[in-house]
Amino acid sequence: MGFSRLSVAGFALAVAVFHNAPAQPASPPPAYIVRDLGAFSQSSGETVRGLNFAGELVGGSGHAGYGTRAFLLTNTNLEELKGLRGADRSVAHGSNEASVVVGSSNTDTSLRAFMWTRKGGVKDLGALPGDSGSEAFGINKHNQVVGYSSGPRGMQAVIWNSNGKIEGLGTLRADDNSRAYAINDLGAVVGFSGNPQRTTAFLWTREDGMKNLGALPGDKDSVALSINNKDSRVVGYSSGPGGDRGFLWTREGGIKNLGALPGDDYSRALSINDRGEVVGTSGGPSGTRAFLWTRSRGMENLNSLIPAGSDFGLAEAIAINDQGTILAVGYDDDGHADAHGHHEAPARIFLLVPTR
Repeated sequence: MGFSRLSVAGFALAVAVFHNAPAQPASPPPAYIVRDLGAFSQSSGETVRGLNFAGELVGGSGHAGYGTRAFLLTNTNLEELKGLRGADRSVAHGSNEASVVVGSSNTDTSLRAFMWTRKGGVKDLGALPGDSGSEAFGINKHNQVVGYSSGPRGMQAVIWNSNGKIEGLGTLRADDNSRAYAINDLGAVVGFSGNPQRTTAFLWTREDGMKNLGALPGDKDSVALSINNKDSRVVGYSSGPGGDRGFLWTREGGIKNLGALPGDDYSRALSINDRGEVVGTSGGPSGTRAFLWTRSRGMENLNSLIPAGSDFGLAEAIAINDQGTILAVGYDDDGHADAHGHHEAPARIFLLVPTR
């Protein structure tokens, strides 16, 4: 694979070693044990995108002269997932507890959504009638998949049902495009519906259709990125004159501002689990920092919850599963970035495993 420090075999071996490594004593005890899974080059298209219930990772890894290939990383093995026929780029965006993976792969003519299983390999999920392109971003335990379909009429959020049938979810406004990012085990879907004037987070259910989740006071735009299973809590970010702010939406309380870390200007909430724990990124003049938000403690800098003296900074927490394990990206330069959030150092992938 294209990860800069580790070969395919070496990467998988490193995962197994860190998986079995004992926690190092610290005083006071850190909230998380950190497993360093190696570095990757964002400039070559390498990326990590998802973490499932079993602690498996998915994403895409770059190859010189070979493009980018989707992968599934388990505790003991790194599996390259071949894209659709003729593809030179594929990326895995999500997976479920049965290690069924979804993502996107190019073809000779378009970008297409795919599903991959160990038994059946890669399958083109197709697009709505009249459309040519599609991408898949989320999957639940029932193998229901969400993403979008695109063509001459624009882009529309879709669900591929367990029987493989594709269904359009519509839009909030007649002139909108829409995109779905996540689906929970109840079949509730989140994403955004938008046009050049406004982008709005939505929650879709079969009973109520597409519901406008609104934006924070004073903001115009919002995007929903993750939804949990227990009580269909939704997280994402709201945007306005003051920049981005991570939000939590609940049925009983509506949309709530999660704030930002002290000294920071903006935040984005990226993932929520069934315990109501939220992770994401917070940023300002000194760079970006990964955060954990809980109802009891509010927003905390994840860099303060890992062993002291670590030689890296956690810049972004991408996902959190129901065991509380967090997938994060960090940098050797202590997470510092320029004014646009860009880093010169290669990114490093980490799993943060809770100690309590």
